[in-house]
Amino acid sequence: MGKGGEQGGDSGEPAAQIRFYTWDEIQKHNLRTDKWLVIERKVYNITKWANRHPGGHRVISHCAGEDATDAFQAFHINPTLVQKFLKPLLIGELAPGEPSQDRGKNSQLVEDFRTLRKTAEDMNLFRASPLFFSLYLGHIIALEVLAWLMVSYFGTGWITTLLLACILTTSQAQAGWLQHDFGHLSVFKKSSWNHILHKFVIGHLKGASANWWNHRHFQHHAKPNIFQKDPDVNMLHIFVLGDTQPVEYGKKKLKYLPYNHQHEYFFLIFPPLLIPVYFQIQIISTMIKRRFWAVSETFPPSLWTKKLTTTNPLFPRFLIKLKVQEGKKSKIANSDHLLFLESHWFVWVTQMNHIPMEIDSEKHRDWLSSQMAATCNIEQSFFNDWFTGHLNFQIEHHLFPTMPRHNFWKVKPLVKSLCAKYGVQYEEKPLGKAFVDIVGSLKKSGALWLDAYLHK
Repeated sequence: MGKGGEQGGDSGEPAAQIRFYTWDEIQKHNLRTDKWLVIERKVYNITKWANRHPGGHRVISHCAGEDATDAFQAFHINPTLVQKFLKPLLIGELAPGEPSQDRGKNSQLVEDFRTLRKTAEDMNLFRASPLFFSLYLGHIIALEVLAWLMVSYFGTGWITTLLLACILTTSQAQAGWLQHDFGHLSVFKKSSWNHILHKFVIGHLKGASANWWNHRHFQHHAKPNIFQKDPDVNMLHIFVLGDTQPVEYGKKKLKYLPYNHQHEYFFLIFPPLLIPVYFQIQIISTMIKRRFWAVSETFPPSLWTKKLTTTNPLFPRFLIKLKVQEGKKSKIANSDHLLFLESHWFVWVTQMNHIPMEIDSEKHRDWLSSQMAATCNIEQSFFNDWFTGHLNFQIEHHLFPTMPRHNFWKVKPLVKSLCAKYGVQYEEKPLGKAFVDIVGSLKKSGALWLDAYLHK
């Protein structure tokens, strides 16, 4: 039971009673029907609020029973506004003798990281460049215009079709990185503007669901590479990841697939099928479960991708009619392959930073240590920045999700310095090695499974 106290107001009347809680008590409230969390030493009961949380109930529930201060700051660009929603949920504070961090976390490391964040704010590193994002959107539109001009002047022969596939796949991939920026609220100062542009880019340029993306991706950022909490490591028994899961599967004699060959069948399953099959099933499932029937949420990606090759909403109607009948079959073949091609691009870029890193159960680390264990960087170059949508700065992106990507390189030296101070590994590698490490990591995990399956 928490301890109570009273404070007198200016009117002379007693204020509401303040209750104090210990970490031992708070950590007990991490159940599905009973959730508390701590933000800046204040204790909140989020049990009923979780289902109304704009980012989804899972992402906030994953922090139940913990200090969520750093996660709260990482995801919200206007904490003062969000505090208004938190106020009715306030039930007390940490007892005066309790540390600000739970589970024996290094309080000095946590404070130093928060100081680093404040330094980044003072350096205006959370302020986006309108020119950067305008040019970025412009180059996506330019690719679309180029595709339509090619159809207009050269028809839809096989050579044109192949070139169109490359151009439109590039456009779609880059639009994917752009929706990622809006989804993380890293472009505009107002959340509402980011949400509007996010729905437009992901819904009407990508044909996917902003609602589904938010609920999935924020879980990944809150608890990266944590089983049961990060949906990106839920491989549906198709793959085993990390060092502990393969051994657990092996000991239990679980063999849904020959995992010792997963580094080989990875090429047949993961890159080609993630977006065209799995993501579409997920989007439709989320739409039905959450009864979210907005237009941008209900059109599956394949339908919108086909529209991009025949009825792109960005351009005048007369372009829609160009060469509609001539070479119709080749155009359809082209559109059917766009998701397939984009899926390869997406998988290699997004998995190179995470699959080779630590993947395990919840260890209740501080924000910095948790993100560093699950992410690595790829060497900077103009091509790498463009090709990966600046996800080659995965470490900085995970530490500061709302920071505009063009500022990652500026905060990188500060992050490396802090990691060096506390002996936290800061891993960076060439792009080619990062791709090879994906396969090597799967091969290692498969070997661990086979050994446990045969001998334990």
